[in-house]
Amino acid sequence: MIKEVPILEGVEVKLEGNELTVRGPKGELKRKFQHHAVKMEVKDNKIVVSSENNRRKIKAIVGTWAAHVKNMMIGVTKGWQAKLKIVYSHFPIKFSVEGNKAVIQNFLGERDGRTARIYDDVRVELKKDVVVVTGINKEHVGQTAANIESAAKVKGFDRRVFQDGIHLIQKCTPIEDGEG
Repeated sequence: MIKEVPILEGVEVKLEGNELTVRGPKGELKRKFQHHAVKMEVKDNKIVVSSENNRRKIKAIVGTWAAHVKNMMIGVTKGWQAKLKIVYSHFPIKFSVEGNKAVIQNFLGERDGRTARIYDDVRVELKKDVVVVTGINKEHVGQTAANIESAAKVKGFDRRVFQDGIHLIQKCTPIEDGEG
């Protein structure tokens, strides 16, 4: 099983042992890839992920590694973005960013604020009632969006009636020119 990922223009790739370093105009990402049956190498402006073994689980790992490498290259060239919408009916939700935490106040009239963790390499900003999460690491952007969404979950009430919260409206997608 062999998967080839072409190296994008403007991206510099370096493989040292198990650690892959991808550097581009937006920044640098590092990740360790380690499995006894799967090899990764840089050849002819391509990253080749291969395995001698053709078992289903090994094929899945080869495909996963190729997808991770592609996502790393897109991240350092374009960046990743996710969007969430703030929805409320009675109590206006106050959303703010304090350091590496997103603070959600007045959710369903609660006195105490709720917090969500923001990864260090991720930027969160509020544009009217839309929360925009951006960064170069797709997994960190997605996890930060999930943290914000789960911090504003309605618990103990019927979700069909109480639809307040911060809901994901755009999954993690590459930032197109002109956006963010």
